[in-house]
Amino acid sequence: MSKFVLLDARLFAPGADLSGASNKIELTSEIEDKDATTYRSGGWKEVLGGLGSAEISAEGLWEAGDPSKVDDASWSTLGGIGPYTVCPGDSVVGALAYVTSGMRTDYKVGDAVGEIAPWSGTVKSSWPLVRGQIAHPPGTARTATGTGTALNLGAIPAGKRLYAALHVLSATGTTPSITARIESGDAALTTPTTRLTFAAATAAGGQILRGDGTAITDTHYRVAWTVTGTTPSFMFCVSLGIR
Repeated sequence: MSKFVLLDARLFAPGADLSGASNKIELTSEIEDKDATTYRSGGWKEVLGGLGSAEISAEGLWEAGDPSKVDDASWSTLGGIGPYTVCPGDSVVGALAYVTSGMRTDYKVGDAVGEIAPWSGTVKSSWPLVRGQIAHPPGTARTATGTGTALNLGAIPAGKRLYAALHVLSATGTTPSITARIESGDAALTTPTTRLTFAAATAAGGQILRGDGTAITDTHYRVAWTVTGTTPSFMFCVSLGIR
C-alpha cells in the first residue's frame, strides 16, 4: 500500500459498522519500556520490553434509534469486551485490517448550541493487536451456506496464533442462524481443516477467537459459514491475522 489520503477508513464494533458515523479514527500500540540499566550498561540507559497495549479512539457524528447507530452500539458495549476491527482503507477482501479484543472504556456526546451533535469513544485492548486482512466484506449479504476467498497468510510457527473476528451486522428472516468457521489448507483448499469455529449467531453481535499456539503448516485461510432458517439473510464482516 503506497501513500494515500484517509477517505474511507472503516471501524467495526462487536455488532455494528461505525464507519459512516466516524470522521476520525486513531489506532495506537505500544510496549512498556522497563529500565534495566546497570553499572555494566556502558554508560547508556538499557531497557527491556514490558507489557504491550493498544487503543482505538474515534469520534464523529451522533445518531441513535437503531442497534446499528453509534449511540445504541456504544451504550450496549460500554464496559464490555468484544472484537474491534480497523481498516485504514476500504474493507474489501484482502484489505489491510487491525484486529483486537478490547473494552469500550468511555463514551462522550454533546457540544455547544448550534453544533452538529458529536460523539467520541475509546477502546482499550484486552488481547494483542493483530495486523491481518479482511476475509469477508461487510456489504455482501449471505442467504445460504458458503465459503469465502482464500487468503495467503502464511504458515503459523509454534508460539504464534491465528486470530479471527466476526462482526454480525444484521440478521433477518424467520429463526435465522449463522455458524462461521475458519478453515486452512493449500492454495486451492481442496481438503480444508477447520481451525476456529464461532458460536451460532442469530442476531447482530461480535465474537473473536484465537488458536492455541500450535504450529500450522497450511498457508491459506478462509471463512466458511452455515446458514439456516426461513428466508435468512446476514450481513457480516470477518477479519483474520497471525501474531
